[in-house]
Amino acid sequence: MSFKEEKHGVVKITAAPHVRSAESTTRIMWSVVLSLLPVTAASIWFFGPSAVLVIGASVAGCLLTERLFGGQRNSISDGSAMITGLLLGLCLPAGFPLWMAFIGGVFGIGFGKIIFGGLGQNIFNPALLGRAFLQAAFPVAITTWPGPAPDWWVLRGDNFALPFMSPGAADAVTGATPLGNLKFGDDPVATPLLDLLLGTTSGSLGETSALLILLGGIYLAIRGHLNWHIPVSILVSVFAFSGVFYWLGLSPFSPLFMLFSGGLMLGAWYMATDMVTSPVTHTGCWVFGVSIGLLVVIIRIWGGLPEGVMYAILLMNALVPFINRATQPRKFGSPRGKPEPAAEKES
Repeated sequence: MSFKEEKHGVVKITAAPHVRSAESTTRIMWSVVLSLLPVTAASIWFFGPSAVLVIGASVAGCLLTERLFGGQRNSISDGSAMITGLLLGLCLPAGFPLWMAFIGGVFGIGFGKIIFGGLGQNIFNPALLGRAFLQAAFPVAITTWPGPAPDWWVLRGDNFALPFMSPGAADAVTGATPLGNLKFGDDPVATPLLDLLLGTTSGSLGETSALLILLGGIYLAIRGHLNWHIPVSILVSVFAFSGVFYWLGLSPFSPLFMLFSGGLMLGAWYMATDMVTSPVTHTGCWVFGVSIGLLVVIIRIWGGLPEGVMYAILLMNALVPFINRATQPRKFGSPRGKPEPAAEKES
């Protein structure tokens, strides 16, 4: 089917579909970057120059890899590598060595995006894949959590540790995250909800201020740059499942604590909603989101680590093709439940 448009005596023939939109991939990507600026600013406010250094190193690793191996001439300008670097940096602790953050960016873009064919072809969220690599390669460094310090100019850890060398003496006070403290602490006390909303806790750079992440996600939903079914289904399912387990006495985490602690807000609004690695149908988005929510609750309560957002999203990323296939709507005009007619064999 083609469409003919006659203008000034020139006939232009184009293929379907014929719907036009002012939005573009580049515009959407930079809109996401814009929505992350308040979260980035908050991480710099709470963690000082270490936040700038860690985020800068992860962004540099992503941009350099995209520039060298991205293939397309202007692949950096579309903003996708910048988003990956920002999200990866916001998932790391303030005292993380810069060379590790750089390698995480290289791995996220190289093995999470370029190896699959570039933008739009990747199976897994590149930022989460980069963090999963760092979690496996450097488990001690990535679970050392400096908290906000009174002196803004003090580095929060071993940012300038040499590659593959043992870090020096600790020059920053570290502590457990709210999730880790409540699950493994000797005297577990739930962090006040206000601290979780504002971000005045130990944790990753961008996972602390739940309020700013929530506002950024709502902004993207209003602009139509994410499918709101995914974050809503994740948050509702986490609240419901954690509430049931908490009421039964099987979990120390209250539903509200589950919602606003750890990386749930960042994962639900910015990573699970990745257009490439999430389902294309509304039904599939609900299945995807509820499954992530259930996995997060199970891993947080019974897993060996206090956090489970990264693993839950990556696992469901792998199942997206099957979800898309199972939730495809029936073709217009075809009766419900009737199998597709077999193709006629050539004689």
